[in-house]
Amino acid sequence: MSWFVYMIEASDNSYYTGITTDLDRRFNQHANGTGAKYFRGRKPLKIIYVEHHLDRSSASVREALIKKKSHLQKQQLAGSQMHIDGLKS
Repeated sequence: MSWFVYMIEASDNSYYTGITTDLDRRFNQHANGTGAKYFRGRKPLKIIYVEHHLDRSSASVREALIKKKSHLQKQQLAGSQMHIDGLKS
């Protein structure tokens, strides 16, 4: 099973980092209020960063490392991937 580490930009310009096996389902859960408590009082705007991992353990380790980064470091991480993957127009 594939796991993904993802970052979502929230309506207050903050970033939420999580892991999942299904990005669309998880984003919809956050948007519908059935996901993380983090999105009570703020709305998820878009997924800004995604990494693929082969197992939950490696995804969880990477999630923890990303969560320790500053807002600016997270922004730079997301920006570098968007540039490389051509997601940014």
